[in-house]
Amino acid sequence: MTSEESPRDEANRWLAQARKDLNAARVLASPEPSRSVFHSQQTAEKAAKAYLAFHEVQFRKTHDLIELGRQCAALNAALAPFLMEAADLTDYATVFRYLDAPREPDEKEAAGALEIARRLFEEISTLLTPGPG
Repeated sequence: MTSEESPRDEANRWLAQARKDLNAARVLASPEPSRSVFHSQQTAEKAAKAYLAFHEVQFRKTHDLIELGRQCAALNAALAPFLMEAADLTDYATVFRYLDAPREPDEKEAAGALEIARRLFEEISTLLTPGPG
């Protein structure tokens, strides 16, 4: 965060990036499931980082959704179910991006990852949206 940037501004920047990843995951779910699951993981990761940034909590440069989830859940226990579900996406950050991938995710797996990422993204977006007034 820059000195003139507010926590809300930084969180909004993270959410904007997460939204782009969510869109990419949607577009790629059928034609390129292994790429879609990567973008689903990125959506969840960036949404969690948005939440932490908003609350001015420092976080490591990591793809580990378990670690980020613990930090978020410490701030808001109601996020725990969404974060526990998203923790399963952690491996998608790296496992299917290289030649030694153990298998190829299919469209059904990509759709499931996308749904998990979408729910977490929407929950965090809702929590960070200013109320009326």
